[in-house]
Amino acid sequence: MAGFRIRKGDSVKVIAGDDKGVVGDVLAIYPETGKVKVSGVNLIRRNVKDRYDPRTGRTIKGGLISSEAPIDASNVQPVVRNDKGDRVVTRVGSERAEATKTRPDGSTYAGTRGTRVARKTGKEIR
Repeated sequence: MAGFRIRKGDSVKVIAGDDKGVVGDVLAIYPETGKVKVSGVNLIRRNVKDRYDPRTGRTIKGGLISSEAPIDASNVQPVVRNDKGDRVVTRVGSERAEATKTRPDGSTYAGTRGTRVARKTGKEIR
């Protein structure tokens, strides 16, 4: 499978599924399965037993725990802010940008680095 255009920490909008329209941040990516975990999306609830922690000697409380489950990466699209400050969905492109690089001995030289660019706004995605 090819690499993801989405990275951990990106803001994305869910475009398909039960949580369609929800905007959240990417918590984790799973390239081997083609899935991503997004905050506040695809919440599951689990019953967890109380656990004893032998290092501290305390009991960790259990109960109903909510957490996010991964969703398919094709169901999310990156979100960026436009000039007006509104959130807009976009596709991701790439460009080479000029950069000053440093060698291990401390000397510098001019080079290029790859950057991800929002196709809708033309600005770099950080």
